[in-house]
Amino acid sequence: MASSIRIFGNRCRILMTAAKSSDASSTPVSAAKGSGLSKGLLKPMKVSPALEKFLGASEVSRSDAVKKVWEYIKAENLQNPANKKEIRCDDKLKTIFSGKDTVGFLEVAKHLSQHFPKAA
Repeated sequence: MASSIRIFGNRCRILMTAAKSSDASSTPVSAAKGSGLSKGLLKPMKVSPALEKFLGASEVSRSDAVKKVWEYIKAENLQNPANKKEIRCDDKLKTIFSGKDTVGFLEVAKHLSQHFPKAA
């Protein structure tokens, strides 16, 4: 319980305020639903044929797609050792990264967004 003191002239008055009750709306899951995360990042969506072939699934959320691409990059050791911000694309990655030989790590999500349908 929180309290505050107010001074009025020579008198002090202690006011007691009730603590905020924690309700179900303060949980992270419901906060994510209210903020639109479940509508875009976490919602499984249809993907392009190229990304479907890469991931092996016809529907996946954007966050899972990025995660799986990064798992592949790390497993195949495709980051440039001299510049970790650069990814060297093999033939499999070139199919989803517009045929580029190298991609910056900040460009991964941008290239993957092309493989998801646009919101109407």
